[in-house]
Amino acid sequence: MPKLYEYFGLVILFYSNEHEPIHVHCKFQDKENKAEIVYKDGKFVEVRIVEVPGKDPLDVQNQKKFKRLVEAYREDIVRKWIDFFVYNIAVSCETITKKV
Repeated sequence: MPKLYEYFGLVILFYSNEHEPIHVHCKFQDKENKAEIVYKDGKFVEVRIVEVPGKDPLDVQNQKKFKRLVEAYREDIVRKWIDFFVYNIAVSCETITKKV
């Protein structure tokens, strides 16, 4: 379960058995959501925050922080997805200390 980012208490990660669409999970304490990065015809459309079955969702403020982070880092997330799931290259965690 590779951790991608730590952002003001939020932990952004992939699960190692993921599926498309490209997405990341965000955990904060015992709560969790995922963000799907939606493309259509090769063009970015939106970041969609969705609930994870069986998990309590993040509070609204943390969902907004999570969405802003994914929007700001989406190209990096896509690159890390390809590295990890296609090329089996390990990804490392970054601690983000500036607000996005």
